[in-house]
Order: sequence, then C-alpha cells, then structure tokens
Amino acid sequence: MNKKILVTRPYLPDINLYIEYLRGIWDRNQLTNNGPLVLELEEKLKSYLNVKHLFFVSNGTIALQIAIKALELNGEIITTPFSYVATTSSIVWEGCTPVFADIDINTCNISPQKVIEKITPRTSAVLATHVYGNPCQVDELNEISKKYNLKVIYDAAHAFGTKYKQKSVLEYGDISTLSFHSTKLFHTIEGGAIITNDDEIAHRISFMRSFGHNGPDKYWGIGINGKNSELHATMGLCLLPQVDALIAERKCLHILYDTLINFKSIGIERPKKSDEVTSNYSYYPIIMPDEDSLLKVVEYLNSRNIFPRRYFNPSLNTLQYVEFQPAKISESISKRALCLPIYNGLEKSTIEYIAHLINTLF
Repeated sequence: MNKKILVTRPYLPDINLYIEYLRGIWDRNQLTNNGPLVLELEEKLKSYLNVKHLFFVSNGTIALQIAIKALELNGEIITTPFSYVATTSSIVWEGCTPVFADIDINTCNISPQKVIEKITPRTSAVLATHVYGNPCQVDELNEISKKYNLKVIYDAAHAFGTKYKQKSVLEYGDISTLSFHSTKLFHTIEGGAIITNDDEIAHRISFMRSFGHNGPDKYWGIGINGKNSELHATMGLCLLPQVDALIAERKCLHILYDTLINFKSIGIERPKKSDEVTSNYSYYPIIMPDEDSLLKVVEYLNSRNIFPRRYFNPSLNTLQYVEFQPAKISESISKRALCLPIYNGLEKSTIEYIAHLINTLF
C-alpha cells in the first residue's frame, strides 16, 4: 500500500463553512476571553450531550487538573493504570498521590472491587477512565462513592456521545472531562471540556479556568489559564452538526472489522461492553494473545505502510515518577492491546486489506 494509513486522521469540515465563521471573528476582533462563539459552542454542547454545566477549556489535561482543584482533593486518588498518561500525570501535578486499582480483564476499565481494596483513610476520590469510550461500571462506582464518601471524576476523553441506559455517560460522577484533541471523534483542533451537574462545583470551575478573575481587578480564588479561543470554538461549531453521521460511519467500519478478522482462530479478543451501552465507535482495539503476536502484527503492518498504535502502553503503574504498585491485569493488557486504524473517510477496501494481512499472518 503506497498511501500511509495511520491509526487515526482528523476529520475536517467544509472549509467554506469555517471561513464564514472566520469572517465574523475578523469583524468582531475578539479572539478569546469567552467570546460569542465559545459561548455558543458551550450551549450547543450542553444541549447535544444533555448536561447541565459544561466549560470549554484549552485541552483535556487542563480539564483534569481543574477538576481535581475544583473538588479540593488531596491525599490519595484511586485511579486506573490503563489509560493515557494524562490521567496519572494530572494527579501527580496537582500534588496528590495516585493509587492504582487494577482493571477488569473483560472491559479494560477500572475494577470496582479493586477500588474497594485500595481505599484508606487518605483516599479522597476515584478518577476512572471510560477506556476506548466504553463506560465504567458507573452504578457500582456510585455506590462505592456514597458508602465511603469519595468524589468521582470520570476521564471521558474517549466517550463523547456515549450513552449508558439511554443516558449520557457524562451525567455520572461529580465531574466528567472530555478531550477535543484533533484525533478525537469530535474535536476543536485542541481543546477539552469539564462537565458537572452540581451548581456549586460549576461555580468554582467558572472562576478557576480564567485565573480566578471575578471582574477586572478582583479574584475569587486561585485559578489558571484554561480558556480556549474563538478559532477553536469555530471548528467545534462546524463539526457538531455532523457528529451523528460520523458515529454512524464509524459503526459501519467497526462491523466490517468484526466480520472480517478471524478472532477465534488467531486468539484475538475485543474488550466487552454492556448491552445497555450506546457506543460512539471511536476506537477499534484488539487484544492479542501475547506481546510477541502484537509485535509481529505491528511489524507486518508497518512494512506495508499501515500504522496501528499500542494504546495504552506502558501500564501507568510502571511510570518512573510514581511508586510502583502491582497491577497484573493492566500490565498484561498493556503489552497486548493494539488499536487498528479507524477514522471517518477510511475506505472499506483498506479495512479489508488490514484484516486480510492479520488473518494470513497467523
């Protein structure tokens, strides 16, 4: 294959629509500080996602950091070792200690039972990731949070548009965070969001993301620059009306992979999800039987200009800046998990070719 096939590719809207928004920005000459397009995007996202409060911020990592600050967390935060590095680094950056609860072998999400085992008098919260957009066991985690008086943050970077029991997965927990990075299903080039249904928490976040400003010369409290710009909001406004169609297209690509790969004969597995989940089909992860098989697939596909991604690797409990805590399932899955190319505009013939290569390799 001559054309390079990456694991994902940003979807871009009609450039003429984007330019129309730009003309208005040039006329108003307001680029940032909660301009009209930022406010419009926030309102439309709240409506689409069915959430009460949503704050558009500069990226998904700052969303996590502000979430930790807004909940006034300290001490230990129980989290998953199987996620992108920002989930752990945000905890450390904010002066808290990550405590790793191992994952469920079937879903790759944090195990509620393992969370219970990790709770100590120093535990202040649980920070869980909806891995690959597949919701955590939110009902069980909700019961745990109530019983032990813990806050819950969901890193929902992969879960834009995902539903559980016909309800937005973003409605669960004290705070959920999103990433709008250009590789995501819905993106604003760079960006993210903080979501909560709690009025008091929302009040804190509204000040925290803008230096703590309470007027030109007054400050409500400590804050940071988490704002985003009119230019980034423009991309979001162009893409949002197309999200349902983008999800439908990705669903077709998922089904094609499901149909073509010889899972049983090769020993490949897929993370399992509840029948009560409405997926957004953002990623196509496979779990190889062992790391040698994974490396064999990666090398073979790379030689044909196809570049899947080991996502997530390494297991976060092995990072050099955290105290090592065993998480055997996460350590195993991280060596065997591979995301195959999937994005809007990916040709079906390419998926057929990728599946053929994997099938014939074993």
